[in-house]
Amino acid sequence: MMDMKVAKKKLGIKERYAHMTRGLGWEPTYQPADAVFPYDKYEGIKIHDWDKWVDPFRLTMDAYWKYQGEKDRKLYAVIEAFAQNNGHLNITDARYLSAIKLFWQGVSPLENYVVQGFARAGRHFRGEASRVACQMQAVDELRHYQTQAHSISNYNKYYNGFHSQRHMWDRVWYLSVPKSFGEDALTSGPFEFLIAISFSFEYVLTNLLFVPFMSGAAYNGDMSTVTFGFSAQSDESRHMTLGIEAIKFLLEQDPANVPIVQRWVDKWFWRGARLLSLVGMMMDYMLPKRVMSWKEAWEIYAEENGGALFRDLARYGIRPPKGWADACEAKEHISHQVWLLFYEYGGAAAFHTWSPTDDELDWLSTKYPNTFDKYYRPRIEFLREKHARGERVYQTTLPTLCTTCQIPLAFTEPGDPTKISHRETVYKDEKYVFCSDHCQEIFAHEPEKFVQSWLPVNQIYQGNCFNPGVDPTAPDFDPLKAVLEYFRFNLGRDNGEFDGSEDQRNFAAWRGQASKN
Repeated sequence: MMDMKVAKKKLGIKERYAHMTRGLGWEPTYQPADAVFPYDKYEGIKIHDWDKWVDPFRLTMDAYWKYQGEKDRKLYAVIEAFAQNNGHLNITDARYLSAIKLFWQGVSPLENYVVQGFARAGRHFRGEASRVACQMQAVDELRHYQTQAHSISNYNKYYNGFHSQRHMWDRVWYLSVPKSFGEDALTSGPFEFLIAISFSFEYVLTNLLFVPFMSGAAYNGDMSTVTFGFSAQSDESRHMTLGIEAIKFLLEQDPANVPIVQRWVDKWFWRGARLLSLVGMMMDYMLPKRVMSWKEAWEIYAEENGGALFRDLARYGIRPPKGWADACEAKEHISHQVWLLFYEYGGAAAFHTWSPTDDELDWLSTKYPNTFDKYYRPRIEFLREKHARGERVYQTTLPTLCTTCQIPLAFTEPGDPTKISHRETVYKDEKYVFCSDHCQEIFAHEPEKFVQSWLPVNQIYQGNCFNPGVDPTAPDFDPLKAVLEYFRFNLGRDNGEFDGSEDQRNFAAWRGQASKN
């Protein structure tokens, strides 16, 4: 009997998950728990039972590595094939590359901020399961940045504007919009970070970024971007599920958490909606072949899906964000307003802009029947006519930035698309400017945080955006040229009008060589 082998019982998913998460924790003995976890109480959130945190996927680290390894093998096979077969010549039009440049300059670095945020949040949560979830999401986001870098690096061999990403991220005026979003989240408490990224961005808004943009990449022949997008999308689906579980966990722990969470939902929904105005511009103006308009994407992914979400959360006492109605009204306007801003400041951006064709204007008229022909088409046609006469419009002045979202004041008043929205607050004898009531309210709640905002335009005026050795008092000093050199732009190659650009000429020549003798 002693020699009989006992069949080893195979653990179920639930038992295995418990061993690989809660089983990894321990109670500190030589330090009080409050000293080990000093940041999980000061935000006012009350947690009574960390064991209520459950990952709906019950994913353990060993299973995680197996899934991600399989996805990486497939992804890198496609990237290699794309590079070896000159896949960059299969895209519809070199104008499409400007959308990828903006994604690379402004979205990919944000992934690195989220890596840092989840690593920090995981360190400061007491529950073992929440720490494991944060660790996996931090690794996910790091992997997303790396796969984006490896996919997009192929374009950097042939086209302008893909270089110096890390340098530009810390300096270029329009990149301060995603950068300030990431730094605001990164410097918040661990629970606010969770609501900012896991819930407000990942659950409520992420589909507005990834689904239409990756569909647009497929429609425009960019299989490299499609593949890293789809590889990340399965992670995003998991992040979304964790996001809804995270907010429910906080709301179920204590009724006192509800007003705190509601304020964070108000803030981060609005900050995310403002940030995604860049995506709206990409969808409506920068994709030569368009899948859907920004307005249609907003109606599907924000109004329908988000509306159902907030109806579900009503039983916890959570209402739709304060800026919901204004953001829904803005779906008619923001993509046009942001495109016109970048068109006129195209000399100061590291990607190209252009005048839409007649077909593209007609498409916009169809998609925005209530607003485009009335408010935006006349202005675009006016600028196009000036360009045809050799008078391409470039703004050489600097715009006023919103202190909170850092977007130039280009958005209009709710209910009046003919009037620029402008708000002011005086705090400690200094005046601060905002693009909306909601950005002003965010500032009012955390003024000491936002008075420290590094606003690029203000820094330029203060003389802090010139390379060492530049003499602003020299007779031939050109301040705009000096600032663009500080940004490390290759002037005349990275920026300006698309028609006649080096990217346009090279793409046409290389594709001609690839398709005929």
